[in-house]
Amino acid sequence: MFLARHSSRVAILGVLAIAMPSATTEVRGQARQNPDRRPAARAEAGTWPFLPDRDNFRPDAVFDLRSLNEGTAGQGGFLRLSADGDSLVTGDGKPVRVWAANTNVQNNATPEDLARHARFLAKRGVNMVRIHGAIEPKAKDSRITDVDPKFLEAAWKLVAAMKKEGIYVTLSAYWASSAKVPASWGIEGWPDGRDANGLLFFNPTLQEGYRAWLKALLTTPNPHTGIPLARDPGLGIIQLQNEDSMLFWTMQALKGRQLEILGEQFGKWLSRKYGSLEAASRAWGNDGMPEDNFARGVVGIRLIWEWTQPSQGGRKRRLDDQLQFFAETMYRFNQETARYLREDLGCKQLINACNWRTADATLLNDAERWSYTANEVIAVNSYYSPVHTGKDVGWRIDKGDRFLDDSVLFNPLALPLDLKQVAGHPMLITESHWVPPLGYQSEGPFLVAAYQSLTGTDAYYWFAAGEPEWSTADRAEWDSASRKKWEFATPMELGQFPAAALAYRTGMLRQGDPVVVEHRSLSQIWQREIPVISEEARYDPNRDEGEAARKSAFRGTVDPFAFLTGPVRVVYDSNVAKTQVANLGRLIDHKKKVVRAVTGEITWDYGRGICAINAPKAQGATGFLNRVSNVPLKDITIESGNDYATVMVVSLDDRPLKESRRILVQVGTQARPTGWTEQAVTFKSGDGKETYRGKEILSTGKMPWAVKNANITLKVANAGLKSATRLDVNGNRGKAVPAQASGETFSLKLPKDSLYLVLEGN
Repeated sequence: MFLARHSSRVAILGVLAIAMPSATTEVRGQARQNPDRRPAARAEAGTWPFLPDRDNFRPDAVFDLRSLNEGTAGQGGFLRLSADGDSLVTGDGKPVRVWAANTNVQNNATPEDLARHARFLAKRGVNMVRIHGAIEPKAKDSRITDVDPKFLEAAWKLVAAMKKEGIYVTLSAYWASSAKVPASWGIEGWPDGRDANGLLFFNPTLQEGYRAWLKALLTTPNPHTGIPLARDPGLGIIQLQNEDSMLFWTMQALKGRQLEILGEQFGKWLSRKYGSLEAASRAWGNDGMPEDNFARGVVGIRLIWEWTQPSQGGRKRRLDDQLQFFAETMYRFNQETARYLREDLGCKQLINACNWRTADATLLNDAERWSYTANEVIAVNSYYSPVHTGKDVGWRIDKGDRFLDDSVLFNPLALPLDLKQVAGHPMLITESHWVPPLGYQSEGPFLVAAYQSLTGTDAYYWFAAGEPEWSTADRAEWDSASRKKWEFATPMELGQFPAAALAYRTGMLRQGDPVVVEHRSLSQIWQREIPVISEEARYDPNRDEGEAARKSAFRGTVDPFAFLTGPVRVVYDSNVAKTQVANLGRLIDHKKKVVRAVTGEITWDYGRGICAINAPKAQGATGFLNRVSNVPLKDITIESGNDYATVMVVSLDDRPLKESRRILVQVGTQARPTGWTEQAVTFKSGDGKETYRGKEILSTGKMPWAVKNANITLKVANAGLKSATRLDVNGNRGKAVPAQASGETFSLKLPKDSLYLVLEGN
């Protein structure tokens, strides 16, 4: 609910940094651009059309973050872990902060387009990309050890192109949900064409095929580099699989012979633990199932749902054992696959097991994450995605769809970076996005830069690039411009990268000391004891029923707003008495609806929907800024006539803002396809249990993006500043902007139709 405009001040505090690079590479054959030239376009009232020129990578561009990357990705060797295991370092031991993205461009791009794509991303701060695809053979009569040559080629050419721009690659080659298993693979009793969810963890036939796929991909010489990926440090991280787990609802679809095979493996596990199945049954108080056949060594598998419900006695002990067996089965697969990659294929890359979630975030997530500790890196996929209803919501946006247009700034517990990190392992978010039709996107890069810095999350991968530069192409009529549900290359996400990526990658915002360090024994995890703190459930429109995440009925004792105050960590197989929790009362004020970072550099007012950063070299605010008369920070003051806007101000010369002679100002508002129209509407959830007050789409519009005009006045406490210049979307200089220098204050009204300005002094 929107609150009345207030005149009270927003108080906040400070941070750290490093300087600004300039481009060293120019792509030839491009005409010199006039950054103030605008192609003829009919602008909607109160907006300007986003018509970006093709980037020509001029060496005099005001911002170009390419030099933050290595000359060639992996030039010092393979990525590895820091001494404490919590973060990433380059092969020669230098700490590396990762600003990352998923990309699909390699699937159809020419070599020239892919080279341009790599250079374009590097300029905007990206130093890691993820390829997510399907390596398995697609032909109906294929052998299980065959491989998809198109995926091999896409991965090979992506690594070759990206490493030239100092960008590492994360490889995600297998997704059980997309693997439609044909009868020719010989998976006993498996329906022809059904997906492979859950199978890879325990089925030896599928594991044999999977290893053959990895071998073909990683040991065949890359035709674009001459060396196999196994020996290429440009490939930074290998992700064993995407979004599959034995602890998720999809496991309940396992039936027939494969369920029986899993029951046989459970029987062997129980016999090792108890000495016999009869002894296991006695430990369970003879809790039985019709599927139990101890004579044949088969033990029935209870539904995932039962783990999410209260239980006691023998039934609970049986469920606890099943959870331990499932988690150890996943751990062993991850461990054995790592051994295969290291010893048989010669891979030196860091390995991540998976990135998925469970049926209950409170009761099961620690078991899931523990199973990943067989490998170096932990990961999760986590989107900010309010309710969206319609027939094709998993992949597109249509006329007639209904949605909630809710900024995360009023709901901090939905921030994708609210994560409990496993000590000794880097933490990645390998897919994320502020998902349309949500209209509040410019807050995304701002919040990611702030909280990735604060919490030490090691990489956040935006999902996903579909075009070499901006996402500006209209689709066919049946597939409208706003089908761009899963693309980040928009003016309000990718357009907000430069200042955010620079602030994060150069350390302008400090990492905080841990505010929670939970120690958990493995028996606590198997017995589903409630942890002191857990993450909120995340929603996936392609896998979850309904329109919103199913929340756990259980909650820990530590305020989950702790995630917004500093790092939250967990140590597994440890003494629970070692758990430590900081004094959160001084950081979290639920009465005023304000939460502050332990560093003092970030303040989130979730009552009014405003988050601000206040560090020596990076300051700014995002959200509903006109709810306060102004946002006064240490060295800048923001006055906004926009209901919603994002302003980020960063030093380009490694000096504090009050002394800097070169400052980048980055502005975001909102953007929709031209002609987009919507109306307020009340609608019910699919099950009729929830009533939403949201919006209905009357037209999805078409390109170009119509960007809301900025109505922002900025004051900078820096007597040395003398001029302001508007930049085009590629960082090239345009016209001078009127500004006033009075005493210690430099003031200007920002141009309504720009994303970037540079402020300069003597």
